[in-house]
Amino acid sequence: MTVISRERFHPADTAEYVDHQPIAAGEGAASITLSGLEKSFGANRVLRGINLHIPAGQFVAVIGKSGCGKSTLLRILLGLDEPTDGELRFEGADGSDTQPNARIVFQEPRLLPWLSVADNVVVGLGEGIEKKRALEEARAVLAEVQLAEKAGEWPARLSGGQRQRVALARALVSKPGILALDEPLGALDALTRISMQQLLNRVWRELGCTTVLVTHDVSEAVHLADRVIVLEEGRVALDLAIPYPHPRRHGNPALAELEGRLLAAILGNDGGH
Repeated sequence: MTVISRERFHPADTAEYVDHQPIAAGEGAASITLSGLEKSFGANRVLRGINLHIPAGQFVAVIGKSGCGKSTLLRILLGLDEPTDGELRFEGADGSDTQPNARIVFQEPRLLPWLSVADNVVVGLGEGIEKKRALEEARAVLAEVQLAEKAGEWPARLSGGQRQRVALARALVSKPGILALDEPLGALDALTRISMQQLLNRVWRELGCTTVLVTHDVSEAVHLADRVIVLEEGRVALDLAIPYPHPRRHGNPALAELEGRLLAAILGNDGGH
């Protein structure tokens, strides 16, 4: 399969390009630098020399075929796996090394069925916080994801989209500097998925946290991210900026053109570029 070289999107490529300022990084947001990152499971070399820099506050989507290393990369960023070789660094606003508050949202909500919605969100705060204050913070973030009225409900009484919003609230309640999203919308129906995309975009713009989304959905990547990384067999095959202001409109032909370029990279067809 042909590996597409790294490239950047050029404004001249479309007349509908709109110049915009990037979202300001929020307090606690960290930049991420990967240098020669490798990960092997026995003889299976999953990540092969990843070099990548993600500025603080940027929203990056990682796409590619199944088995290309997307979820492994995300797990290493979250400290759930250790790299076999290479370096992973997090830097704060002053350029010094830091250990950021990082949270992840999975495809399955993974809520605790014996706890109320509010108490599930409180879990995201960890220990050492007074119960009354914890519940106040949980209710505040539930309002942000438009579920304030469900605080006392049991998870089993919620729809799939509502459960995923609770999972997002649980990740957000501690105000993470890095938010990782591992196919969080993959199990939702089309309309609920669009609604959740809009919610994710709004929350990211408000918090300014560094966000890394793993998805199989090219359209989702283009509509949410500042930048899309295509992985192929454990290597960066394409690094494409998405230079459009947020929020973005579904059906924008310029975004559709970018989707085509990304699909060509995934399928190993450069489409003449």
